Amino acid sequence: MSSLLPSLTAALLYSVATAYQSVCLTTRKRPNNTLLVSLGVVALLAHGAALFIQLILPSSLSLDFFDASSLIAAVAILLILLGCIRMPLQTLLVLIYPLGAITTLLADVLPSGTVQPIDITPGILTHVLLSIVAYGLLTLAVFQSLLLLIQDRQLKNKHPSGLIRSFPPLQTMESLLFGFLWAGWAVLSLSLISGWLFLEDMLAQHLVHKTVLSCVAWVLFGVLLWGRHRMGWRGHKAIRWTLAGFCLLMLAYFGSKLVREFILHI
Repeated sequence: MSSLLPSLTAALLYSVATAYQSVCLTTRKRPNNTLLVSLGVVALLAHGAALFIQLILPSSLSLDFFDASSLIAAVAILLILLGCIRMPLQTLLVLIYPLGAITTLLADVLPSGTVQPIDITPGILTHVLLSIVAYGLLTLAVFQSLLLLIQDRQLKNKHPSGLIRSFPPLQTMESLLFGFLWAGWAVLSLSLISGWLFLEDMLAQHLVHKTVLSCVAWVLFGVLLWGRHRMGWRGHKAIRWTLAGFCLLMLAYFGSKLVREFILHI
């Protein structure tokens, strides 16, 4: 069964939702949140169908570079849509929907690299799911930090755009950022613990760079959260630490996958 149709459907719906929200923001009109979320839900269902076709093999899981990107984007979108029920997260959709559109298309149209299927055992599946959820939460934290940076600069310049006028107050934006960071760091901790428990050797040659960089990223996020709790870190310092930790984490996962699948072919 081909995943092209659900991928195209998801990308189209994500794009329509992005265009609608962008027009509303630039014209300083409040978007219909029910419509915005509904488009995302239908797009996510199509996205999930495409991922199911791409990932699931008999008794194993195929998770190559582009499929992993698409899966992380889908998880991030799911978390945002669930969060929109209780929190003012709609502004993040203007960044996360395009990510979903791009990754679902890339996963379908670009050739995959050399990848070994992952055996679906309970322990390995737990580790993979925790890792994907952690990456999804921390992806949202990065996007939230970028919106916070834009909001802070425009407020300082006293020239707020239509986009900024739709944002929650600055304090609420910071609280949302650290909420994502706390949740992402906690799930990342569980992911690392599950890796040590269920993987044969976290320091094997093909895993050592991923393990070391992931642990360094975990430490960076932990220091940032400690600094927030004990020293009140906020603003540009929090944004810089968030971006640094995320870059390390993405280098750990996608950097190693890029090298192994497209350069070393192992």
